[in-house]
Amino acid sequence: VALKRMLNFNVPPVKNSTGEPVWKVLIYDRFGQDIISPLLSVKELRDMGITLHLLLHSDRDAIPDVPAVYFVMPTEENIDRMCQDLRNQLYESYYLNFISAISRSKLEDIANAAIGANAVTQVAKVFDQYLNFITLEDDMFVLCNQNKELVSYRAINRPDITDTEMETIMDTIVDSLFCFFVTLGAIPIIRCSRGTAAEMVAVKLDKKLRENLRDARNSLFTGDTLGAGQFSFQRPLLVLVDRNIDLATPLHHSWTYQALVHDVLDFHLNRVNLEESTGTESSPAGARPKKKNKKSYDLTASDKFWQKHKGSPFPEVAESVQQELESYRAQEDEVKRLKGIMGIEGEDEGAISMLSDNTAKLTSAVSSLPELLEKKRLIDLHTNVATAVLEHIKSRKLDVYFEYEEKIMSKSTLDKSLLDVISDPDAGTPEDKMRLFLIYYISSAQAPSEIDLEQYKKALMDAGCNLAPLNYIKQWK
Repeated sequence: VALKRMLNFNVPPVKNSTGEPVWKVLIYDRFGQDIISPLLSVKELRDMGITLHLLLHSDRDAIPDVPAVYFVMPTEENIDRMCQDLRNQLYESYYLNFISAISRSKLEDIANAAIGANAVTQVAKVFDQYLNFITLEDDMFVLCNQNKELVSYRAINRPDITDTEMETIMDTIVDSLFCFFVTLGAIPIIRCSRGTAAEMVAVKLDKKLRENLRDARNSLFTGDTLGAGQFSFQRPLLVLVDRNIDLATPLHHSWTYQALVHDVLDFHLNRVNLEESTGTESSPAGARPKKKNKKSYDLTASDKFWQKHKGSPFPEVAESVQQELESYRAQEDEVKRLKGIMGIEGEDEGAISMLSDNTAKLTSAVSSLPELLEKKRLIDLHTNVATAVLEHIKSRKLDVYFEYEEKIMSKSTLDKSLLDVISDPDAGTPEDKMRLFLIYYISSAQAPSEIDLEQYKKALMDAGCNLAPLNYIKQWK
């Protein structure tokens, strides 16, 4: 809703207006692109009058009679580039939207550039959007995608991290969480685990919320835009925990559809990239191996199959794809059959009464054709994605890993020894083996004795593992 309002020049889109939308250009940076792409498709952007969407730092031609909506982070280089656009008189008017709040000094830089370029009247609006988070589903968001290694578990726990770096990471996290609550229009009750990075985030976020509420006139949580935000007694609970509390889970091999796609395929911001295998036909000797096609699919909220099955165990998903395929084929056959009947010969009564019957049927079949094609597209998509996942499961014995790790984590008895799994050359990649052993190490009540550990280390090294993670976890434990 916030994005649509922004693309409509920051006025709420009117429902019943029959007029064409105002044509405009959207200019974003990589951060803006990441925020918009999981939520609005190109078609939806077009419906809102966005004819062109370009990256801020690409070479752009002047389009002097069109308004431009900017959606960027208020960074030095972005501000410089926007000032350059003003000087070059690229667009008719400028709507500047910042993903996070822009500082006073940077705002003055833009103002100076506008005066210098004689373009003050063309800067129509400047908005802080407070949208610095990426929404992947109705009830899930992540904080960053660009430079994500800068804000990560590893970044916070590096032994050589400086205080200033730590502050920057905390500020980044706090800024995103603050943006989220502004957009939600609610002030959370904050709970955190003590003595960890989570507490640092909580303290900073608390301070930022209080500072904002102190100035009643300019508070982001009051005013007509968000309803009676501050008077609402329904306050959400924000629980901040440190990843250290539970390190085994992210290492665990999963068994549900969405988690598997995330684990074994290239899956970012709701888009999965697959390399299509080009069939098994052997190419003639000396020929260049065929290039693999890259395909990418969006797994979004509008995909009913994904919504229904993303949390299902993988075997169920495979069955459901099969059932969808069968029901689709039945519908397709029906259309073909009706077409066949339409070509009937002879003028006898039976044929004519049949004809009127079938015309009604055919009409309904034709009207359901777009639906049928969409169904076909989804079936193909999930067949390809599920097949790719299945190849990984088979080649890496992921089902074995999943079951074994479940047993370790639930402390039930193990049917075969851990060494056997690690030394099995067919079971998984070195990384899979390392993950399994780390889960065992984290979950076991007492750490294995030095003699056992040496034996495990040898087996892991024989399997080609890098032992750095083990040394880290050993120290951590």
